[in-house]
Amino acid sequence: MGMRWIFYGGLSLVVLLDQAAKLWVRLHLEVGESLPVRDGFQLTYFRNSGAMGSSFEGYGRWFVLPALLVAVWAVYSLHKGMMRGVLMKLGAALFVGGAIGNAIDRIAFGWVTDFLDFGRGISNLADHAITAGLALILVQELVIGPLRRKYGKPCY
Repeated sequence: MGMRWIFYGGLSLVVLLDQAAKLWVRLHLEVGESLPVRDGFQLTYFRNSGAMGSSFEGYGRWFVLPALLVAVWAVYSLHKGMMRGVLMKLGAALFVGGAIGNAIDRIAFGWVTDFLDFGRGISNLADHAITAGLALILVQELVIGPLRRKYGKPCY
């Protein structure tokens, strides 16, 4: 199995934490209600029928198929040995876990539960996992991978 556990474990953890946090918000807050946590940060329950940052409002279900295709492609790439490096596997796990977490909401409700409010938009754990995952993938592909190839070292 090698280091596939990084991908599957990370993906599972993201989906579990994301869905648990969203469930807590839906059970404890009313839509539009805010719960102050600390200065500059609060939990605010928002139903987002679009994409991150409420873009494409009303078209959220259109993001389900791309999320599933990304997940299938990532699993295929992992099993074909195309996904090299710990950062690539972890980045893909975060990205796919976030995409699946939001896809679950879109399928179940037709909208995504957002609740992390830093005063400049409301998001959720899945959104941040997608962003962090993409950052790790870019670091692996644009920095670490080229350096390792330059110096003749494997990318595992």
